[in-house]
Amino acid sequence: MATSLLKIPTNAFHKQQNHLAFCSRGGSSWGSIPISQKKSSRMLPLMSIAASSSAQTFLEKSAPSPQDVGLPILVNSCTGKMGNAVIKAAEAAGLYVVPLSFGLEEESGRTVQISGKEFLVHGPSERESSLASVLDKYPNLIVVDYTAPSAVNGNAELYCKFGVPFVMGTTGGDRDLLYKNVKDSNVYAVISPQMGKQVVAFLAAMEIMAEQFPGAFSGYSLQVLESHQASKADASGTAKAVISCFNKLGVPFDEDQIQLIRDPKQQLEMVGVPEEHLSGHAFHMYHLTSPDQTVSFEFQHNVCGRSIYAEGTVDAVIFLAKKIESKDSKKIYNMIDVLREGNMR
Repeated sequence: MATSLLKIPTNAFHKQQNHLAFCSRGGSSWGSIPISQKKSSRMLPLMSIAASSSAQTFLEKSAPSPQDVGLPILVNSCTGKMGNAVIKAAEAAGLYVVPLSFGLEEESGRTVQISGKEFLVHGPSERESSLASVLDKYPNLIVVDYTAPSAVNGNAELYCKFGVPFVMGTTGGDRDLLYKNVKDSNVYAVISPQMGKQVVAFLAAMEIMAEQFPGAFSGYSLQVLESHQASKADASGTAKAVISCFNKLGVPFDEDQIQLIRDPKQQLEMVGVPEEHLSGHAFHMYHLTSPDQTVSFEFQHNVCGRSIYAEGTVDAVIFLAKKIESKDSKKIYNMIDVLREGNMR
């Protein structure tokens, strides 16, 4: 990888956070979506599940009645950075975030403060009883999952078992099994490893170009650099998807040729990542050069922080609530479906 690519100045760091309220939390209304308060859509498992006394007590003490809240959602892994960001974005949008969350076994019983609100964390052994408690009070619940790859299939099986719709932003796991279980259970879900709306739109545009103009960049060489926080060991799935599109456009490039930047010093000095975002960012640069070196194309997208993913997740929740209310025949969606709806905040 040529070092010159590292020296490309990055000036697309400016973001604006838009906290435009989508809905009012007064009374029982929720924007323009008439969410029913009936329990008829939920089929709980036949097995007897004793609701967790700690969850019941916590809900009775801290959670308002269903008639006094907007759309209720349960955000799992609230102690994680994405879970935390989604809770803040959901609250800002007027959704009601239930003050419970799934976490690791060692976190069970722990309470955390997020946006001035106290959340009680339940470990894996309490998932069924705590979810039963929440559904008993909020039957129109939608779950948001940002846990760990190892928990993807187990959590999805639990949501399907209880018939609760969910938005899955967690990557990894057995994806074929995930889709099979959701399809077999007939549960509504948005499943997408990339929740950033604008990034998804960019990927969709790349796929359209690759499909309609195959070989358009034949003979060109490609350089790919991607920078993420030091804790991310593997290459970005987004970068891999873009490279796949370039392959279809006639550019030979293998995933192992991606230049991974994980050293904070390089990220600061070469890539241009703002220091405050070293622990959470995604900078991607794609540089194409013609065979005679006279023409070059550059594609670049830089993400600082996690608000883009959190906002996309909230849009996915709102989208899913509308599909449930309209009894749409399609049950499994992705972020392309959310984008096509065309009414994102």
